[in-house]
Amino acid sequence: MENKFELVKSYLQDMEISIIKEDVQEELVIVEDEDNGIKNLVIDCEAPIVIIEQIIMKVPEQTKELYKRLLQLNRELVHGAFVLDSEEKYIIFRDTLQLENLDRNELEGSIHALTLALSEYGSELLAYTK
Repeated sequence: MENKFELVKSYLQDMEISIIKEDVQEELVIVEDEDNGIKNLVIDCEAPIVIIEQIIMKVPEQTKELYKRLLQLNRELVHGAFVLDSEEKYIIFRDTLQLENLDRNELEGSIHALTLALSEYGSELLAYTK
């Protein structure tokens, strides 16, 4: 059976996304594509899924309107969703894909959904921190 972690890494290399950190034991990489707003994107191969997470911002003090807006934005996203971490400190973009039949197009689509969300909604989300 082909190593799925190595396959994911080869897809990232094909997409010219830089792997800046790697944990082979955990089958996890941290990647960057600064031209597309991706910095410290975590891609974690946790069979049977691949978890893709990018911290977007710290949770501001006033959250009611922001949380409402995040739910509205989740409806617009092609893949993934805006979520909170378990300590409610960060807003994260998160997507999960099936690892078993993962192909490059799926992984690329998920990452492009993140870059699209950042370009369309990044400024709006950051305005909540002011």
